[in-house]
Amino acid sequence: MAGLPDAKINIIRNLVEHAPDKVVTGLHNALAAAEGDTALAGVRRVVEAEVADRNLRNRVLEPIAPLFAGDPADKSRIVFPKAALALLWRGLKAQAAVETARAARALDEYRPGDSSTEPFDLLALMAADGLRAAEQRDFIAAIAAIEQARPGGTQQMLACLALGPVVRQATLRLPEWIGRFTEEHAAAARVAYKDAILEADDAGPRFFEMLAAQLAEPWMILRVVSAVMDRPTESYLAGSELAVFAVRLMENIDANLKRVADFDLNSGVPGGLAAAATVETLTHQITEIESSIELSRESGWGLRVQKQKQTLAAVVEGRLRELDKVLGQALPNHKVRVARTMRTEPRLTLAPDLKLVDRCRTLLAFAEAIRPSANYGGFASTRAKVMEQAGETLDNYVEEVLSLVRDDEVPDREIAARFLQIAAEFAAPIHEPRAGDIVRRRAATAFGARKPPPPTYADDPAKPV
Repeated sequence: MAGLPDAKINIIRNLVEHAPDKVVTGLHNALAAAEGDTALAGVRRVVEAEVADRNLRNRVLEPIAPLFAGDPADKSRIVFPKAALALLWRGLKAQAAVETARAARALDEYRPGDSSTEPFDLLALMAADGLRAAEQRDFIAAIAAIEQARPGGTQQMLACLALGPVVRQATLRLPEWIGRFTEEHAAAARVAYKDAILEADDAGPRFFEMLAAQLAEPWMILRVVSAVMDRPTESYLAGSELAVFAVRLMENIDANLKRVADFDLNSGVPGGLAAAATVETLTHQITEIESSIELSRESGWGLRVQKQKQTLAAVVEGRLRELDKVLGQALPNHKVRVARTMRTEPRLTLAPDLKLVDRCRTLLAFAEAIRPSANYGGFASTRAKVMEQAGETLDNYVEEVLSLVRDDEVPDREIAARFLQIAAEFAAPIHEPRAGDIVRRRAATAFGARKPPPPTYADDPAKPV
């Protein structure tokens, strides 16, 4: 099969150049499986070339590349418009083709921590020269994009590029620093910080901001700040230029608390799991701030963190206490008259309401997934009580339905079977994984042991026909 014509390849190349990194990576992975397809060979080469180019770009501009994500209008952070990154790189390749080719060769054999970063540092500094000169058209366009999104942003970009070599070396040590901090790690972090502030008096916050952008969880930079400042007291950190990182973390905790309080039971199991993941993040965030700063419990940040811990427990307990109601809606009962009295039994006249069942699934997924966070979060006792009550409710429901099935007193056996299937599904998170299988086996036995109908005269030899 013939390949695509050059005109179409050029269209694809233009689209790929402007696609986000995740899209390009996805295309690269998808096309790898089509290696023998002649028609896609040209497309695969375009994508492979783009992936190689972006890998080089991200290595050369590693200290600043993560800063091109987020909202540039957010004045509390260092953020540049995404479009400026591609323009900056294009201008750098045009103005420093020889150095770019040298960096590409270095990247082929690059081993983090062992190989020299000099070819990448040189190119990053040349990018700063290009921005200052503002002569090459791509650099001019990058400046325009930066200034439009953030007036004065070009000078901020130049300040970040000046810190590039220091940040690049510190980034290599970040996994160690964020892992288990030792005295050796703390000493290395202090040296890196001192190297940063030699560049400029106001470089300290910028150094930590750039390092934070390298982390999957930027709030964990507080751990490095704490090591550099030797676990500062609340008052000392609050009066320093690095206070922003603690304040930002507390604000993030407040936002996450609201996210858990507002999570919608109609969001399905993924929504419940996402809310539980936020709860786990909250426990880590609170632990982080408590271990990084010597807090005062009576006032200031310490009091705020204590209230956040209390709010976390209250919010999660509030969501957990919804389970009794939600479970009762998914597995409904109703009142029936027996002789002269009214009794409650499973309502098996209407098919299950799948929306209500999904709401219960969501809350059960949440309740199960927060188990690892329960002790530290302060809601372990409430969770245990709620799940115990849910277990009793579920067990009673299953017993009553099975009894009705065995006695052939259900108006619709198919509806009863569906409710038992739902109950079996709920049994796993409420009790343990095998509980659902037990309910299913008991249901199969009950439906197979249908009570025989009452005898007629023809069936009873003691009665005359």
